[in-house]
Amino acid sequence: MDTAPGERGPDREGAGRRGDTRARIQQVALELFAEQGYERTSLREIAERLGVTKAALYYHFKSKEDLVRSFTEDYFARVDSLIAWASDQAPTTATRKDILDRYIGIVMDSYEVIRFLEHNQASLRDIEGGKHRFEQMRPRLTTLVRLIAGPEPELRARVRTTAAILAASVSTMFFMRDLPDPDAPGCFGEDADGTQPAGRAALREIVLELADDLTRGLHPAEPARQNLSSHRSDGHLPGPAPRRK
Repeated sequence: MDTAPGERGPDREGAGRRGDTRARIQQVALELFAEQGYERTSLREIAERLGVTKAALYYHFKSKEDLVRSFTEDYFARVDSLIAWASDQAPTTATRKDILDRYIGIVMDSYEVIRFLEHNQASLRDIEGGKHRFEQMRPRLTTLVRLIAGPEPELRARVRTTAAILAASVSTMFFMRDLPDPDAPGCFGEDADGTQPAGRAALREIVLELADDLTRGLHPAEPARQNLSSHRSDGHLPGPAPRRK
């Protein structure tokens, strides 16, 4: 029997369950790594917390190293999806802001993974691929800069756009830890549409405002930002406005 558009057939249902199980394993592993440390956590303990056998866990991950690789692979896959989407968009002001906003969302969703990687650098140094995470991110960062600032941006545009992306990452990571636990009842409200905790939404809006300010007017298709402290052509600051008689 054919499957109607939008419905899951048997294969899709199976793939969905496998994806859900994989994500649950990753989440439980992160919880245990945070509680006990990466080196002190075993696959057996992860399986016990999940309520599954080690054999079921091995179906998805053969080792803790496989788990760690999956964290970075999933993060890079989301960035790659953002790049693929942005590459198909018209270079407009709305697109620039949307790229930044979606990137901030990726960093927010990956907060626990990024924090784990930062806190366990010494333990993860010898894992294949772990040593070169920045080298893996750099070409992606370069592509994001080009998509935001234009295909052949000047040095000033490249610097400001790179600073915007890095500032968004650091600011998000720094302030995410100050947000209340979203699972705690009554800790804070939600947005009007009920989709996102208010504290998280406010942080996302503020970080986007910062990144938007750094990149506004850099793309050739976008009007340059008006300089509110406009200088005279002779290089001197403008004098006071003449009084009305």
